[in-house]
Order: sequence, then C-alpha cells, then structure tokens
Amino acid sequence: MDIEKEITILNIDKESFIKALLQAGATQETEELMQIRYTYDFVPVNPNKWIRLRTNGKKSTLTIKEIVDNSQIGGTKEWEIVVSDFEETNRILNELGYTYRNRQENKRQIFTLDGVEISIDSWPLIPPYAEFEAKSEEDILALVKKLKINKEDITTLDVTSIYKEIYNIDILSIKNLTFEGK
Repeated sequence: MDIEKEITILNIDKESFIKALLQAGATQETEELMQIRYTYDFVPVNPNKWIRLRTNGKKSTLTIKEIVDNSQIGGTKEWEIVVSDFEETNRILNELGYTYRNRQENKRQIFTLDGVEISIDSWPLIPPYAEFEAKSEEDILALVKKLKINKEDITTLDVTSIYKEIYNIDILSIKNLTFEGK
C-alpha cells in the first residue's frame, strides 16, 4: 500500500501551463494519451473506497483507492498492480461479482520536474487541470512555489469530488462519461 501524495491545480490554461512547465525545465514523459477506466464498488458499498481498472493503451493497472482525508496531500491510500490485459481483467472482476459502476474517459499527458510527476488531465464536461504527485509533500509544495501557482487554485479533492463540489456534476450517476457524451 502506498499513500498517494498529490494535489490538483484547477483552472489551468493547458497550453500556457505546459509552456511554463517546459520553460522551468520539465521533461515530457508521454504524449497525450486517452485513458479508459472502469470503477467498481465494494460490497457493501463504501463511498470512500473503490476499485479502479485503468488503461492508457500502453499500460493497464488495477487499483484499490481509499480516501482517508481528502483535505490532506497524503489523504488517499492506494494499492496498485499492473495487469496484462484490460478487458480480460474486467471479465475476471465480473466473474468475481463486480460489475462496473462507471466507465470514464480522460486524456492525460505526463511531465516530470524536480522529482514531481505532473499530469495534465482533460475530462469531459470540465476544464483541464493538473495533478502534482511526488514521494514527499515538500517536493510538491516546492514546485508549487517555483511555478508561482495561486493557492486558491489548489485542491486535494479526488476526481469525483472535483466534479461534484467544484462543478456540481454527479459523475457517479453517469454510467459512461465520454468526450462524445454517450
């Protein structure tokens, strides 16, 4: 189990943000890749704990996520393994009695700078945002300072909470969250 040390920077202008990252010396790790994820509830349902199966077409992972305190940088526990076949893993989960609650798409481009992984995420229905993830809270906060990021644009909320609390959208009620709106 890992403790996820991560923050989200809302209200970014994607092109300007990427330009600032590159000017600060960031390395681009990936092109923008489409990610597809299935989320599954535990039985009984625990709103703070769920299973996620995700692929970007190159790597697929199966993860258990548990929010302990979404107001803290290290407020999420995560257990994750790499799986060799996205659709076969979904079939295995189905056979175990897990039917996906939601299918979600997003686009992600990854950079690194000063030991911090920076993901630029685009999701349906909301503006793009960036996530900073590192081994230490200090590394994240140092990069926030270096890039002169406005503290009012920083949150530790997870994706579902960002949709709900910032944009008043309940993505848990959307079975298939896609860019085509299907």
